[in-house]
Amino acid sequence: MRTKRSWRDYSRALGRAHGKARSQLETSMPLLQHLNELRQRLFKALLAVALATGVSFMIASELIDFLAGPIGGKSALVSIEVTENIAIFMRVSLLGGLVLSMPVLVYQAMRFILPGLQAREKWWLVLGVPLASLLFASGVAFTWLVMIPTAIPFLVNFLGITTQVRPANYFEFITSLMFWIGISFEMPLVVMILARLHFVTARQLLAGWRYALVGMALVAALVTPTVDPVNMGLVMLPLAVLYLVSILLARLAGRG
Repeated sequence: MRTKRSWRDYSRALGRAHGKARSQLETSMPLLQHLNELRQRLFKALLAVALATGVSFMIASELIDFLAGPIGGKSALVSIEVTENIAIFMRVSLLGGLVLSMPVLVYQAMRFILPGLQAREKWWLVLGVPLASLLFASGVAFTWLVMIPTAIPFLVNFLGITTQVRPANYFEFITSLMFWIGISFEMPLVVMILARLHFVTARQLLAGWRYALVGMALVAALVTPTVDPVNMGLVMLPLAVLYLVSILLARLAGRG
């Protein structure tokens, strides 16, 4: 009797353990599926960046000549390290690759953030991908046409001291400024997605405009090369306009 009871208790305990393990496995399956999808999305995004950077390699010299225009051309730059020139070549090529692959990056991000879109919700992708690319390009164009012509003369001629500009420092400054301001111009699309996911509403954004203004000032202080009011104002003004656009898009997304 003791042996039968022992085997019966053992089988029950084994059954409970098996059921618990199966329940844990079923619970962890969605997480594993999300991680696998994230891995696939990241691989496709990195592949797109690599291919676009390879294309950018072929026009990197022309891009460097173009970007060196505000400082007076490549002849105004002085290299002091052996690897400095190849470093700026790679940096400019990578920036070109990011710009060219931006539609693919946005598509992969939206497909991961907004899974299971219905047929009538496909317009999120149709609208979001071109909008993100347009906003990023607008930020890069704003930096090139407005920010850089104002910042470069101010920085180079400050205190009237002759400045010999290094290529590494100049191109790091140019590319970082263009990239981060381009990213900051994505605010309307990000807000629209957050509203679609019911994290924010247009009413909340409108009521929190004071906090948004402080956030814009912090972003302007981080991305601008100087903290003078002129350069910070040049960044805050388009961000304020984009914030108003974000409120309108959040209202539309909330209704949708």
